Amino acid sequence: MDSLKKLFSSPKKIVITTHKNPDGDAMGSSLGLYNYLVLKNHTVSVITPNSYPQFLQWIPGNETVTVYNKHTDKAKKLFEEAEIIFSLDYNNLSRIEDAGKEVEKSKAVKILIDHHVEPSPFPDYSFSDIHKSSTSEMIYDFIVLLGDKDLINKNIGECLYCGIVTDTGSFRFPSTHPATHKIVAELIELGVNHAEVYNRVFNTYTEDRLRLLGYCLYEKLKLIKEYNAGYIALSKEELKRFNFQAGDTEGFVNYSLSVSGIRLAALFTEQDGIIRVSLRSEGDIDVNKIARAHFNGGGHVNAAGGRSDDSLHITTKRFEDILPLYKDILSQK
Repeated sequence: MDSLKKLFSSPKKIVITTHKNPDGDAMGSSLGLYNYLVLKNHTVSVITPNSYPQFLQWIPGNETVTVYNKHTDKAKKLFEEAEIIFSLDYNNLSRIEDAGKEVEKSKAVKILIDHHVEPSPFPDYSFSDIHKSSTSEMIYDFIVLLGDKDLINKNIGECLYCGIVTDTGSFRFPSTHPATHKIVAELIELGVNHAEVYNRVFNTYTEDRLRLLGYCLYEKLKLIKEYNAGYIALSKEELKRFNFQAGDTEGFVNYSLSVSGIRLAALFTEQDGIIRVSLRSEGDIDVNKIARAHFNGGGHVNAAGGRSDDSLHITTKRFEDILPLYKDILSQK
């Protein structure tokens, strides 16, 4: 850490990046780090590959974010001038799409902070821990390691709490450890209103989003009980019918797992000319391996994602066809 402390000892131009389709942890960790680095008198910019949901746009520092696919020239200039680039909540430059080319060619010092498996060797410094609940929890640890725990204030705390509560599934996922709760307790002591953060993230559905959820549960949920699996598949026409906005299907994949006996869940959505795949599981069913083997993706043991360039029908059929390969583990209690 001595070399890193020296690196940050004088003001630097810093860019913080996170993955495409940013979620609560992506934005919470990025803006938490942003607010900390600003206190240290650095010039800091957060760049996301694309837009993110409205229910995350209250996070302190949100107004400073540059969206790469909307303001490409501005983003490229920030990358060119950067002396330090952070990669948060992703471990492969493909996860930030075209922005990855800018990171790759940059001569800036590159620092990765992430909790996904099998990180790529692109950064100069890598903080990778698959046992952490979230990248936001790791940002807390990072600030403490730099000796600046006293600088963590309410704004930083709100960012980090948002990332932790979303990536732990409101503290119900196995990645939630005692240390996670201890950090959250400290954030609340700093003045973070946990109930308010929860309401802003989870209780601000639009009418369209709520009706889309109802449609998914009543019309689209398919259970394959022979393999203890279930999935929801939504075409672009169906999404358009409910005026789909980024983030509207966040968390929908988990509903299959709420059915007794279901241990593997998937959500397929037709967006931007591809099929986005979200996978969730219980116990030791490794959806990271399934995503890597069949859907050009990856992630965690119990939560992973991927994509398919095939049609929605072919993609869902592939999912059903691979289930016999995992029958032994899916049938375990």
